[in-house]
Amino acid sequence: MSIQARKSFSWAARVATSLVAALTLGATQARADYVATPNPSSTFGTWQGWGCSLAWWAHAFGDREDLADAVFTHNAAVSLSTNAGTYSVPGLGMNVVRYNIGGYGTRAVGTTVPLYPSTSTLPDFKRIPGYWLDWSSTDPSSSSFDWNTDSRQRNMMWKARDRGANVFEAFSNSPMWWMDYNKSSAGSNGGGDNLQSWNHGDFARYLATVVKYAKDHWGVNFTTVEPFNEPAETWWTYPKNQEGCHFDNATQRQVLGHLRTELNNRGLQNVGISASDENSPDRALSTWNAFDATTKGLVNQMNVHGYSGLEPYRGPNRGPLYSATSGKRRWVSEYGDGDGSGMPMADSIMRDLWEYHPSAWVYWQPFDSGGWGLVQSNPGDNWIGTANAKWYVMAQFSRHIRPGMTLLSGDDRNTVFAYDAAARKLVVVTVNFATAQWINYDLSRFGTVSGPITRWSTVTASGGERYAQYRDTSLSGKRFWSWFPANTVQTFEVQGISP
Repeated sequence: MSIQARKSFSWAARVATSLVAALTLGATQARADYVATPNPSSTFGTWQGWGCSLAWWAHAFGDREDLADAVFTHNAAVSLSTNAGTYSVPGLGMNVVRYNIGGYGTRAVGTTVPLYPSTSTLPDFKRIPGYWLDWSSTDPSSSSFDWNTDSRQRNMMWKARDRGANVFEAFSNSPMWWMDYNKSSAGSNGGGDNLQSWNHGDFARYLATVVKYAKDHWGVNFTTVEPFNEPAETWWTYPKNQEGCHFDNATQRQVLGHLRTELNNRGLQNVGISASDENSPDRALSTWNAFDATTKGLVNQMNVHGYSGLEPYRGPNRGPLYSATSGKRRWVSEYGDGDGSGMPMADSIMRDLWEYHPSAWVYWQPFDSGGWGLVQSNPGDNWIGTANAKWYVMAQFSRHIRPGMTLLSGDDRNTVFAYDAAARKLVVVTVNFATAQWINYDLSRFGTVSGPITRWSTVTASGGERYAQYRDTSLSGKRFWSWFPANTVQTFEVQGISP
């Protein structure tokens, strides 16, 4: 279902209409515009978590305790101190963290100096400092390495860990500047491969060295490491407004082989490799099909971004990518869009979960400009504004579909069902687009359904509800129902339910 234009409505009028309808129909069954039915006998696997990348926002705001609480705790209300005043948001409870291993540097190596555009093109908060300063030594204890740099991003990673984050991935946007042909991590001259062929091994060594150092000195065990970021794209041309590097498929194959060797040499056999973080499922499928069997065997996790250029991906290849990567763990490792309502994001989550079946879903930057941020922010000048409706839409998913839950199949592509066997709880999240309607839920395929039911609602229109909680939903046998205004996300937690 494509996103449709939002229609204005009166929330009070909708509530009145729903109450009248419920009283008229009595306690048997409300009228249904359609019925959604989960199938506990068919599952999509165990959920690993929701997360975000650190990179830019953490490089700017990494010392902020309130931001860490908002993103990484499950607290009911977190007070944010912002330029728009102090206000509270529900903690998102994210447990997946992607840490950006930078490639930026300022120190010359002999007569070789790093090349970078002006700060008006590449602002400071997007310049993620790298740890390997020069090629003089490969020893991480030597003066060729500076382990004190990038402190704020590292601080936010620690804050996330201390608040319960338990899945960590290291990723690279570009090799160290001195490994590149044009001596810049801000794109190549012409958009082609920038990593010097004789530095393929050094790039892999760099990533493995950081992962090992993090384990030994930072108390962070990276689950996976991702050496590429949208490598097939040719838009990584100098002077780029962020770090980036194109890698031909043949270069990717070589780097992946080197990376596995370097990880193993450091006793990191349990650290998996993710690839290839392409911009879209289309690109990811093309890159994957170009790999030989040996290279595919090196990849433990298929990472893909949820874009088509800068727009949310709406193409056909989520399903084929799922089929092609059977046996691999799958992530949506980056997603973002410029719509602050959160409805395109919610639609993308539904498409991803139903067609691609990832075990984790990662938002790019929770604090970013305009609609791109869950909270409106400008890391460049340390400005933080109001939360978009998008924050509360994200909360409908991340606060309720928790790690360890089992995703269930069903018959409604706008609803995700997640089951917690230990708690005997079913989580139901439904996204309703431009048509206000009743939706019924049929739980007849479960053995026991006793309740109670708690409901949360976010109406994304201006002035609408923001993650409002209700206890107004009752069971009629093994059914319940709810009224959905246009452009609404609702979550239901059904207690006392067993297959």
